[in-house]
Amino acid sequence: MKLVLNLSMFLLAFFLLSNESFPLTDYQIKRICAKKKRITSCINNLQEKRFDLQKGKRIEIPVKPFKR
Repeated sequence: MKLVLNLSMFLLAFFLLSNESFPLTDYQIKRICAKKKRITSCINNLQEKRFDLQKGKRIEIPVKPFKR
C-alpha cells in the first residue's frame, strides 16, 4: 500500500511540474545584459529565446565550464 501511494505521488508531481517553464522577466533580462558590451543585441537575443520557449520551440542554452 505504501509503495502504491509513493508511486502515485511521484507520478502526480512528475506530470504536474514537467510541462511548466519559467522564462525570464524583462527586469531579469536587463539585469543580465547590463554586464555585456552590446546591451541591445543581448536583450533582443534573450527576448527571442523567451518567446520561442513560450511557443514550445526548442532553444539552445550554452554551457560554460566551471573554473575555480
